[in-house]
Amino acid sequence: MKSLSNQESVPSPGFLPESRPPLSHWLEENGPRELQALFRAVVFHPASPILIADDDRNYQEASVGAGRLLGLQREKIIGRRLDEFLAPSVSPLFPDRWQQFLKDGDQVGTLQLLRSDGTAYDVEYRARGNVLPVRHLLLLKDKPPSSEIATAAEETPNWTQDYALSLLDADGRVAAWYGGAKRMYGYEAQEVLGVDLAFFYPPEDRLLVHMERKLLRAAREGHSANESWHSRKDSSRFWANSITMALNDEAGVLQGYARVVRDFTDRHERDEALDRQRGNPPTETDQSTVAGVASGEFDRIVEMNDPLLELLGYTREDLLEGQIVWAALTPREYAASDEFAHEEGLRFGASSPFEKELFRKDGTRVRVRIATAVLKLSPFRWIAFVTDLRAEPAEQVSLDSLAHEPKHNFPEIVGSSRVLKRVLAQVELVAPTDATVLVLGETGTGKELIALALHRLSPRRNFPFISVNCAAIPTGLLESELFGYEKGTFTGALQQKIGRFEMANRGTLFLDEVGDIPLELQPKLLRALQEKCFERLGSTRTTPIDIRLVAATNQNLTQMVGDKLFRSDLYYRLKVFPVTLPALRERPEDIPLLARHFTRKYSERMGRRIDLISSATLAAMVDWPWPGNIRELENFVEKSVILSRGTNLRAPIAELRAASAVHTGSALEDVERDHIIRILKESGGVITVAANRLRIPRTTLNARLKKLHISRKGF
Repeated sequence: MKSLSNQESVPSPGFLPESRPPLSHWLEENGPRELQALFRAVVFHPASPILIADDDRNYQEASVGAGRLLGLQREKIIGRRLDEFLAPSVSPLFPDRWQQFLKDGDQVGTLQLLRSDGTAYDVEYRARGNVLPVRHLLLLKDKPPSSEIATAAEETPNWTQDYALSLLDADGRVAAWYGGAKRMYGYEAQEVLGVDLAFFYPPEDRLLVHMERKLLRAAREGHSANESWHSRKDSSRFWANSITMALNDEAGVLQGYARVVRDFTDRHERDEALDRQRGNPPTETDQSTVAGVASGEFDRIVEMNDPLLELLGYTREDLLEGQIVWAALTPREYAASDEFAHEEGLRFGASSPFEKELFRKDGTRVRVRIATAVLKLSPFRWIAFVTDLRAEPAEQVSLDSLAHEPKHNFPEIVGSSRVLKRVLAQVELVAPTDATVLVLGETGTGKELIALALHRLSPRRNFPFISVNCAAIPTGLLESELFGYEKGTFTGALQQKIGRFEMANRGTLFLDEVGDIPLELQPKLLRALQEKCFERLGSTRTTPIDIRLVAATNQNLTQMVGDKLFRSDLYYRLKVFPVTLPALRERPEDIPLLARHFTRKYSERMGRRIDLISSATLAAMVDWPWPGNIRELENFVEKSVILSRGTNLRAPIAELRAASAVHTGSALEDVERDHIIRILKESGGVITVAANRLRIPRTTLNARLKKLHISRKGF
């Protein structure tokens, strides 16, 4: 057994294997390349210039910030040597300095670089060794005149930041450990190879099930992101921003995970302070004009609609010729805000809207409100929604706050947490457009309320809002329910039926549980969305439609696409702007507000008068993870109101405590049961297929089904 005697609190034996488990050949061969792709996606838009070089000083990767500092596009930096950018006075001396860096693994200094016009300028740099195999990180910072040092420090994020990159095997154990991880956590590679991911969390967070859930989420969704406390070797803690991406082979079989961790302790403390200072802004509806949409790959804009081109003074020919670069549109003082939005996009799918300025083609500036969404990590794709603010009075926004505090107008949605405000701000920004919105979230999180809010804030608010639960309609009837049918099309079709698409004309169509739409029906749905027309069953006449589509699901459509259970073209047609609803356990500060709201609602409905909820009751509610989310909380409060006979809410707290004990003891089995049920469902109940996907023998799967009381019926 591996020993870590110099650590104050040694983890339980379950986290330290007797020997390092064997790695798959695929992970050993492809893991570093996939990890580099993830790293590029994470740091593509930092304000600080970031470069990756090999031992021979050849650039392998460059961030957008590096391109801005060097005055070149990323493609013109990669493949060149660092020496080519050095001033003649520095170039002969740098090889010796680089050799010293390779020996030490860390170096800070000053360099003099040459601009494309031949003028020299000074930069500060920090070199970090072996963030990837034979790959070194260079963080650069423009060195301003002494009179501007204070201002530059305010505008530039932490340029000394390090990155802990690692690979995990399919069971969540460390498979590869690089220099940044060693510096951040304090462990040598031989100390942690083979240990479980839970080892790096504080003791109170080291429940294996907690880690299992995060890895399962990454495997199902393609990637997951979170922020929490991590532990170093010396037992100190830091607030870690972690992004984990599932690595699948060509057959779609999970081989392991790529992981990037950053120390966000300073930003976490600043955000906490800002939350304490901020008050609730006045409620008002945003009446700004939506200018348009842009999408791209890293800094390259591949598409921009006509209203946004017109706003910025460009033509479509400029776009096709590659003359519009996102970094060139953004004034330098807004780089920190862009980076913050990128972080939110990585964690939640889309960022909170924030105000900034963009450069027009003629060099003038235009004030806008913008929200960006990360559509894919590998290959990286993003989309931005832009609102024209020229008609609004200018607002003084502190750059320290980074993101504009949203103004909400959602009386039916209860809560004041930061994560909920982020979602509502996204809704306010995208609602006035006709863009398709994909609402993601666990069951019971209120996805239909978000869809209804999108409709009420849109120009279509005076037209129908039609809702369809695709999981509640039998497969054979869903097509006729969506598109209708002609009289006599089949037995029992005694008259013409109007489908939901036609009913929603000029309004909003909400497709709930969109992941349950049969594969054979998806091409017709895709055509209706793209062509804005359809045919009723039994009809040869095409019916035009004008609808705004909102879709929702609690399933992992990315995984379904990989398993050929959901069309990729339909998936990307639906995922124009993703809105991810947080689970109730991720917004515990909203639980007391929701409890009071539901108590008032049901006490009035039942003719009761309940004025008080005890602090012990509220504390128990906050402690319970609410796997059924808001729906479960609402049902619990309704039951509590029924049991109450006085003016105090009498809640069956003992039930929560008992359930909590059961939940803690059987949580790992719950996760395993949920995972197996999902795989069975996606495999059509075929044991052989499910066993292959789970990478276990068929006999083992049958034994697990029996132990977990899972029936194959219904799959």
